[in-house]
Amino acid sequence: MARAFFVHENPDRFVVGTVGEPGQRTFFLQARTGNRTTSVSLEKQQVAVLAERLDDLLDDLLRDDHDQVPAVAPAALEDLNPLETPVEEEFRVVSMALGWDEDESFILIEAQSGTETEQDEPFEDEDPEGPDVMRVQLTPAAARAFAKRASVVVGAGRPSCPFCSLPLDPAGHVCPRANGYRR
Repeated sequence: MARAFFVHENPDRFVVGTVGEPGQRTFFLQARTGNRTTSVSLEKQQVAVLAERLDDLLDDLLRDDHDQVPAVAPAALEDLNPLETPVEEEFRVVSMALGWDEDESFILIEAQSGTETEQDEPFEDEDPEGPDVMRVQLTPAAARAFAKRASVVVGAGRPSCPFCSLPLDPAGHVCPRANGYRR
């Protein structure tokens, strides 16, 4: 099968969202440019790390006096709408990369699928054996808004047990710290 590239330069929308109930959710990155929408699935932990690293990168840029980097997400860019439907997964994310283009002043987020062949060197874009890729270029303000929403989505899952910190299920919870005992 041919390698697929999904490139969104300054997309109309780039968000993280979920499908399913807490405890059974599937997380998606979704980018829309014009009438072209790309959705890729990933793990909750990948979303959490992406949001954290994105905020860290933006904070570092802010400390380095980059005027175009906002300290907080602009309210005008806040996006609370659900994912656009139908949500059709292009691929499952295995690895991600995050970068800053100094010349163009944009954030680059790249999500890649897995490959059947392993190699020590990174794949070149021209390599037909490489992984599928979703590449998104964002302004610093859009990146800050994305990170804020991603943190909210990750935190909207099941509440944690106050004793063991494992997620509480609606049907009940057998706490390992209480040795399964319920008071």
